[in-house]
Amino acid sequence: MNTQTLRYYERRGLLPDPGRTGAGYRIYGPDAVRIVRFVKRAQELGFTLTQIETLLDLADGGPDSCEATRHLATEKITELDGKIASLRAMRASLARLADTCTRPRGDRDCPLLHNLDPTYDNTLDNRVDGTDHDEDARS
Repeated sequence: MNTQTLRYYERRGLLPDPGRTGAGYRIYGPDAVRIVRFVKRAQELGFTLTQIETLLDLADGGPDSCEATRHLATEKITELDGKIASLRAMRASLARLADTCTRPRGDRDCPLLHNLDPTYDNTLDNRVDGTDHDEDARS
């Protein structure tokens, strides 16, 4: 892990100030390693550092009520449901594209391009492999 990141985590209060050697080098113990792994895993799951701070506080005992945890969890569930729906739509678009790839260019359906650029029209694009197929037709 980058030392700048560790120092940033210290400044934010995610990591406690580490011990130091006689020469002034930082010494990170097993708790710091556990916290850094927790932070990285939570980031992989899409949590922000602010949310991770809350999770760490909750892991350390947090408030008597679990309402903050419940709120954070339900927010994340809603966000994940939206991402899952988007990924499923993207997958369906790619499957439709793959199913039409053997057709002539004008007959292909590229829902992915339509979703990303609603003005996309595959019938206007005559270039497939760097050659102008209209010129080939005129020759």
